Amino acid sequence: MEADRVIRALSGLAQEHRLAAFRLLVQAGEQGLAAGVLAEKLDVPPSSMSFHLAQLANAGLVTQRRESRSIIYSADYAAMNGLMGYLTENCCGGLSCSDDTSCSEDATCLPSPQRKSA
Repeated sequence: MEADRVIRALSGLAQEHRLAAFRLLVQAGEQGLAAGVLAEKLDVPPSSMSFHLAQLANAGLVTQRRESRSIIYSADYAAMNGLMGYLTENCCGGLSCSDDTSCSEDATCLPSPQRKSA
C-alpha cells in the first residue's frame, strides 16, 4: 500500500462516527449494512451518516451497492488488510509480527499471553 492511500485511509477513520461505522461494517461481514441501519445504530442523522460513509468510500475503506431503494455499504477487507499490513510491516524491530507474538514498548516481541490490550 502506498503512503498516500494510507494517509487517506487513516484520515477517513480519524472521526468518531466514521470509525464506529467502519467497525460495524467490519463486524457485519460481506453482506454489509444499509446506510439507514448504520445511522440508527449510531444515533446519527441519516444525512450526516451519508456524509461520513462518503468519506469512508473516498478513503477506499468501504464499497457500496444498491439493493432496491437502499444503499448497502460493506467494509473493503482488502483495503483494511493492506492498511494493517502497512502499519505492522516493520513491527517488532523488523521481525515478522505473527499471531504468536506482539511488540512491547521497546520493540521486543512478546508471546501472546503477555500481550497488552488497547
